[in-house]
Amino acid sequence: MSSILKDKVAIITGAGRGLGKQFARRFAAEGARLLLPDISLERAEGTAREIKAGGGEAYAMLTDISEEKDTQKMAEEVMRRYGRVDILLNNAAMYYGVARREWDAWKVKDWDRMFEVNVRGTWLCCKAIAPLMKKTGKGKIINIASDVFLVPGAVNLLAYACSKAAVHALTQSLARALGPSGINVNSIGPGFTATEASLGQDGNKAAFDATIEGQCLKRREEPTDLPGTAVFLASADSDFMTGQYLIVNGGHVML
Repeated sequence: MSSILKDKVAIITGAGRGLGKQFARRFAAEGARLLLPDISLERAEGTAREIKAGGGEAYAMLTDISEEKDTQKMAEEVMRRYGRVDILLNNAAMYYGVARREWDAWKVKDWDRMFEVNVRGTWLCCKAIAPLMKKTGKGKIINIASDVFLVPGAVNLLAYACSKAAVHALTQSLARALGPSGINVNSIGPGFTATEASLGQDGNKAAFDATIEGQCLKRREEPTDLPGTAVFLASADSDFMTGQYLIVNGGHVML
């Protein structure tokens, strides 16, 4: 690895499994020092142990990003351990175990919880960490959105799709708000990726087959296809990019 993030301090939420774990592994390999907040302390500690075994630096903490008190503790912890924060990667989201259903079959409590975590949680993390970045006059915020709200067949994931569209809108609004403070805010739109969550869905084979058929690149998207884009957005190579939405989906949806 190039160590492009050497000594950078990065917070990666939801790094206990799935894409978050892949992001954490790659950021550590690139030299970043990590704080890994997760709704499951056990899973986050597992990722941290892996990274430490490989010679990296990572610490886990129990965090529900939908709770403001938890995100404030996250900010306090990163300052206690590292004294600053350079990168915030908002990966944590509610997707694991979400069943596909008709647009009007969502229960209100499920719809609300989706937005509490995916949208409010992302906003709360930014709200807690941006003031720390402002003090140093720079920082990189990377939000994990999705291409799902652009895919016609994703109507059976309506609450999730709407929440990720909101993350996209939040990214652009925060880029305007935080740009004068030297903070870059961008988002990544993964396609239908072979994470534990996607592989655990009913009918996933048919969904992958249909997705691949619509892609330019005729293979399944793997979790390892995403970290390189995140590293680019976290590095100095993207210093003049903000408010952008980078879709990584094999050409399934093109803007």
